[in-house]
Amino acid sequence: MYEKLTLDDRIITPIDWEMTPELSFGTYESWGGRERVRNNSERIYYFFVDAWDEKPKVCLMERGVKHAKILAEIDAPEDIVRRCVEGQGQTARFDRSFAIDQTLKQWLIDTVLDDKDTSLVFPVRENKPKEDMGQALPLFTKDLVAEKPCALPSEHAVIIEEELAGIITDWNFFDSFLNPTGKFANALYGSEDERLIIDARTSLMWQRGGIDITSIRRMNLHIQKMNNQKYAGFNDWRLPTLEEAMSLLEPMPNAKDIHLHPCFSKEQPFIFVAAKRSPGGYWFVDFKQGRAFWSSGTIPGGFGRLVRTIRL
Repeated sequence: MYEKLTLDDRIITPIDWEMTPELSFGTYESWGGRERVRNNSERIYYFFVDAWDEKPKVCLMERGVKHAKILAEIDAPEDIVRRCVEGQGQTARFDRSFAIDQTLKQWLIDTVLDDKDTSLVFPVRENKPKEDMGQALPLFTKDLVAEKPCALPSEHAVIIEEELAGIITDWNFFDSFLNPTGKFANALYGSEDERLIIDARTSLMWQRGGIDITSIRRMNLHIQKMNNQKYAGFNDWRLPTLEEAMSLLEPMPNAKDIHLHPCFSKEQPFIFVAAKRSPGGYWFVDFKQGRAFWSSGTIPGGFGRLVRTIRL
């Protein structure tokens, strides 16, 4: 068994060759996969290919319940890694984390594991800089009157795919595929609570950041808990509707490569919205790609950026 990798003073073992990014989400984030988890402190280790950037790279992942941490990057031959990505076949546009193939697995066994060539292993050390939230926004005051105020739909909806383009164009939302010239005009203000942003045009209060990736069931439980605890002093937080979430999209990505005003965090690249798709699935808004999309009910999960309606 070739199952050992040394990182600094840690020995990582065993390597789970059967685990993949898709399977790990289903196992450690969705309710349906939890019967395979022995306990919440369990950790497993597997290799995968991160192809989100132009040059794909091989990574070692440490995974557990609500825990995902890349421990190392492996300097594997570029041609082997690219063939692995190309061999994945037709994949979802929004899924760029891939399982390793047999060729890449054999290269890892022959070249890296059991401390063969440690110069090819680069531990990833957490040194997370403070996120740049842009220039400070003016503080919101109740005497503000927004230009052309509007009320976006605020109730949970069922939306068929054929309706999406009309929703986006009717409100002139930006969507990189369906309405690339769109631009919804917000009136964003800061709050005395630095966790919050207020849009005076739509009378909405937003989280700057949000909730980490999870299943829709656990997302709803998280929202319920936040309301019970009166997050930021309020107990009416909810998922945004598709229209409310789309209203935040900016035509040009900011310096953080997100189609949002920089006052919002980049740590929630795509979010659940309060909309189901008919005949099946859930709608999401993707701030990274700048568009709305849907996925089946088997999607591993999504992030959350909660909202509440305020009286102006």
